[in-house]
Amino acid sequence: MREQLSWKVGGQQGEGIESTGEIFATALNRLGYYLYGYRHFSSRIKGGHTNNKIRVSTKPLNSISDDLNILVAFDQETIDVNFHELQEDGIILADAKFNPTIPDGCKANLYIVPFTEIANELGTSLMKNMVAVGATSTILDLSPETFRAVVEDIFMKKGEKIVENNMKAICAGADYLKEDPSIKLSNLKLAQADGKHRMFLIGNDAIGMGAVAAGSRFMAAYPITPASEIMEYMIKKLPELGGTVIQTEDEIAACTMAIGANYAGVRSFTASAGPGLSLMAEAIGLSGMTETPLVVIDTQRGGPSTGLPTKQEQSDLMAMIYSTHGDIPKIVMAPSTVEEAFYDTVEAFNLAEEYQCPVVMVTDLALSLGKQTVEPLDFSKVEIRRGTLDTNAQLPERVDGAYYKRYEVTNNGVSNRVIPGMKNGIHHVTGVEHDETGKPSESPANRQNQMDKRMRKLDNLCNCFRRPVHIQANHEEADLLIIGVNSTRGTIEEAMPRLEAEGIKVNHAHIRLLHPFPTDSLKRLMAKAKRVVVVENNATAQLANIIKMNVGQNNIESVLKYDGNPFLPTEIHNRCSALIQKSKEMA
Repeated sequence: MREQLSWKVGGQQGEGIESTGEIFATALNRLGYYLYGYRHFSSRIKGGHTNNKIRVSTKPLNSISDDLNILVAFDQETIDVNFHELQEDGIILADAKFNPTIPDGCKANLYIVPFTEIANELGTSLMKNMVAVGATSTILDLSPETFRAVVEDIFMKKGEKIVENNMKAICAGADYLKEDPSIKLSNLKLAQADGKHRMFLIGNDAIGMGAVAAGSRFMAAYPITPASEIMEYMIKKLPELGGTVIQTEDEIAACTMAIGANYAGVRSFTASAGPGLSLMAEAIGLSGMTETPLVVIDTQRGGPSTGLPTKQEQSDLMAMIYSTHGDIPKIVMAPSTVEEAFYDTVEAFNLAEEYQCPVVMVTDLALSLGKQTVEPLDFSKVEIRRGTLDTNAQLPERVDGAYYKRYEVTNNGVSNRVIPGMKNGIHHVTGVEHDETGKPSESPANRQNQMDKRMRKLDNLCNCFRRPVHIQANHEEADLLIIGVNSTRGTIEEAMPRLEAEGIKVNHAHIRLLHPFPTDSLKRLMAKAKRVVVVENNATAQLANIIKMNVGQNNIESVLKYDGNPFLPTEIHNRCSALIQKSKEMA
């Protein structure tokens, strides 16, 4: 029996590829297996190759696999594009409809199953994906009844007849393989899972859950891949809680609406991707100047311009930190797992109000849309901190009718904040430079005082932030320190034991606070490593350059990937191993 395996379904977009993977994965999740899923899809509504790869294990995992055990193919392109991932004992389940063939050099077993024909006999070709799920159940030695609860959840709203028809399709697919005596399937049977109930979430859903748990009751956004699911989640949940979501005409309006709602005292946010972040840059500056809390979620994708809107990349790092004109305090956070995405979203709202500044929380496509097993969330860890927001019914009377000092100069840079309309709380709010009451002022002395006040807000944030760097340091002195951000964490962690097996002492640092940068934490770790390698999905080594700017160490090497696909553990292992070997040869 196997402790883990990898399964992939592929075909043309619009053929039910996503739903096939969802049914398969959800059923195994309910059995207690750990899963990690990644979807490859085209930037169009219908057509173009798409696939959904699901890794299944009896133990926790945070990365897609290098290889593949089972490939379900609804067209020849799926075989041609993905066969190289298959292990020698792998299986291709292919629809007889397209007369499948396997390319030269492919040593996997090809099993031709009439998915479409069986589905048509049961009433509609649309059920061919259910026939494929049934065929998969036979390979894994699972009962077709394993999938009944999931099918009921999805189709019961259409009636019991639809549920039963889909179950018949699953059973028919299972029976077809059972009746073929030439097929030997025992080597792909999974070891039994622990049966525990766990969540199975994409990062975007975890972000939405975190926003709700943080008390957010308003979201303004414009749909964009790969951020749209956050808005879709909030549309379903907020009305039940007395909140609302507005789909705006563009990202500029979304950001300014979120600022306005936060000014009024409602925890609000927006979410977008790189193109939307560019449009929000001016409004983010408004948040910084008016010291109004703002949370922005940036789900990175391939750029520039429209670029690769449905593919993996980490090329917004510089833009998140430096795109705003002028100097403002800004916090940039970067969760690395779906679980962290939930807790970090809550923290983003807290930090935005405590420091009265914009907080950008960055993910990437693999983290936003990749689906992971998540242990039950601990809501006792959720706390809501609103900083210096004064919600007293009445503020002290102002002497001689003076305005409230909303921007009062303080030692820590954070002033008291009030909800508009409170008696004795009147003050100006403007995007131009202003004095302590908000009144516009171009006085050089005032400008310096207000600028210094705003900029010292974050002086101590790195010391207060919970784990600004996730550190996995097994060695006091390391041959290699690997640094990454966002979804590369699990892939790096899987590559590390392979490097250790070669006698290479490896430590790992994953950046969770990009700005202000946790210089001291990283500097200590880098000083104890002979070589430093930064792994990132972009062409210009943005994270490596940010590290150089803040830490000042120049002997940093980069492992880059920018073809639209996430890193595989083998790629990180091979490229890091080659760098170590090269250094030995040069020594």
